[in-house]
Amino acid sequence: MPTSKSTDSAKRKASDSGPKSRRSALSEEHKAALAVGRDQGRVVRHYLEALERNRPKRGRKRTAESVKRQLVQVEERLQNASPLDRLHLLQERRDLEAELERKDAAEDMEQLEDDFISVAAEYGQRKGIGYASWREAGVSPAVLRKAGINRSTRI
Repeated sequence: MPTSKSTDSAKRKASDSGPKSRRSALSEEHKAALAVGRDQGRVVRHYLEALERNRPKRGRKRTAESVKRQLVQVEERLQNASPLDRLHLLQERRDLEAELERKDAAEDMEQLEDDFISVAAEYGQRKGIGYASWREAGVSPAVLRKAGINRSTRI
């Protein structure tokens, strides 16, 4: 029968067997640098996403007035539509209403652009992003110039 001393010593050996992983505490300076990086990344992401959403489409540009006219036409056609046509018209109406809401709630591209300009050069330098990559992502030369990124900025 084992004594309690041998059981205690076996438990201690089992718990001490693996290396202990210690996390070193981050300095306040390092935490601040991480926060700045996250903020810059968020600004760049929001601007690039807005560029993507507002990319010009092929064909004639649709105005809010033309979408409203189409909505009126759909409403008129709904009155005498067959059940299957009605289904398609109901979906078309939803699509037009959603498009109209997007046009009404237009993003403030100017603010997003100003925010982007203030962080793009530092972000690009830190991440190794050159002029050509910014251009390929859809950022205009004028915006890059304002941000201080020129063609010689190649990584």
